[in-house]
Amino acid sequence: MAEAYIIDARRTPVGRRKGSLAAEHPADLGAHVIKAVLADHVDPGAIEDVVFGCLDAVGPQAGDIARTCWLAAGLPDHVPGTTVDRQCGSSQQALHFAAQGVMSGTQDLVIAGGVQNMSAVPISYAMIAAKELGFSDPFSGSRGWVARYGNTPVSQFNSAEMIARKWGLSRDDLEAFAYESHQRAHRAQQEGRFDREITPYGEMTMDEGVRAGSTREKLATLKPVVPDGLHTAAACSQISDGAAAMLVASERAVKEHNLTPRARVHHLSVRGADPIWMLTAPIPATEYALKKAGMTIGDIDLVEINEAFASVALAWLKETGADPAKVNVNGGAIALGHPLGATGARLMTTLLHELER
Repeated sequence: MAEAYIIDARRTPVGRRKGSLAAEHPADLGAHVIKAVLADHVDPGAIEDVVFGCLDAVGPQAGDIARTCWLAAGLPDHVPGTTVDRQCGSSQQALHFAAQGVMSGTQDLVIAGGVQNMSAVPISYAMIAAKELGFSDPFSGSRGWVARYGNTPVSQFNSAEMIARKWGLSRDDLEAFAYESHQRAHRAQQEGRFDREITPYGEMTMDEGVRAGSTREKLATLKPVVPDGLHTAAACSQISDGAAAMLVASERAVKEHNLTPRARVHHLSVRGADPIWMLTAPIPATEYALKKAGMTIGDIDLVEINEAFASVALAWLKETGADPAKVNVNGGAIALGHPLGATGARLMTTLLHELER
């Protein structure tokens, strides 16, 4: 089978809610990173597709934001784009599609990435956007859905709490994990670990969500997100704005354009879970991927797992037996933020640069 190579990966700094990127159009955020991964590598006209992840594709994120980002960058009209919504894994799936296009032999150069401005378009806005049309949410009007899952709310907050209780996690466990995420991210910033992967946006050069001055004592004073819950805002990923992009190439493109591969896509797969639990899916996904790849968790040098909630990462650690010292070594979404449609590509970008470092 043909190979898919990652040539470059760049991202914006991640802006906090109502922060430095809040007023930026998502197309301009995406255009910024697209131009960054193209710089000095290939003629933009040679790109065959742009695949971007984005959730809540309404307003400035509607109308195929992948294509809009490309055009907003001033790049050739003939290059198409398509937008992917696999929820929080959207831009990871964008990389999957880009790599699959290359590995199939039908494409040679593809941009993969994602963008999200959660300050401009609130989280889950698309879920309730059709209320005036008689749809209160995407699920409850379906007879098949209700027959299978009843009217149980589809809520990440509920899932995070269910996971914490099933895996015997205390509030102290969650806050210890959150505190460590900020400490790792702050250390990474101080040591310049993000400098190569971040393309400054104007005067903004660093992720805004990292709280260097946070203490365990401060975290203990926060109120739970849900009544009688274990998670406070500190143990949840941050609402954020940002974009990330990667340049994926075939072996033929590497030779024709004199490119230097920085990584090879060894394996890609996806798995789901019960939609009420939903956030447990990284556990079977990891098991499945390792089995398909003929590897063990001990073979992996570094892991990036999205810190949607502290309980998600902690349950995953318990089930997989992964070494915490190899997981999210530069902090995760609790500290750096979680711009939904961009996070998958952000994780890949950070992982690539840290493996090289």
